[in-house]
Amino acid sequence: MAPGARNPQSVLFACGLNSVRSPMAESLLQHMFPQALYVRSAGAKKGELDPFAVAVMAELGQDISAHKPMTFEELDDWEGLNFDLIITLSPEAHHKALELTHTIAADVEYWPTPDPTGTEGSREQKLAAYREVLDGLSMRIRRRFAKVPAASG
Repeated sequence: MAPGARNPQSVLFACGLNSVRSPMAESLLQHMFPQALYVRSAGAKKGELDPFAVAVMAELGQDISAHKPMTFEELDDWEGLNFDLIITLSPEAHHKALELTHTIAADVEYWPTPDPTGTEGSREQKLAAYREVLDGLSMRIRRRFAKVPAASG
């Protein structure tokens, strides 16, 4: 196994505002491995939960409507930043995560993920952009965590 490719016990997904990409990734991974992994998400800055993100997750039967966007600092104050792996989805979050690794021992992986919030057009066109991001995250998560033993029961 490549260095850094070990199976983590705890994963933090991070993006710019913790309002679209990282909460979607957090929910996807939690639903795939409900007992096997501890999963959270944070943003480089604080945003508002995006209604389109809530809508596309609901299509999968996953409810993220109660998600409260949080910054790295807020998460640190709330419960600490004790993660084995930080997966960053935006350049801003990646820089922030690399700064953090000066003081915490976590692997950092960068998964460049487009931000669908700037998509123009009809509601359906916007939803299509969010679904595309969701599909990309789902594929990456399945590939990255394929070796994690699913909890039985």
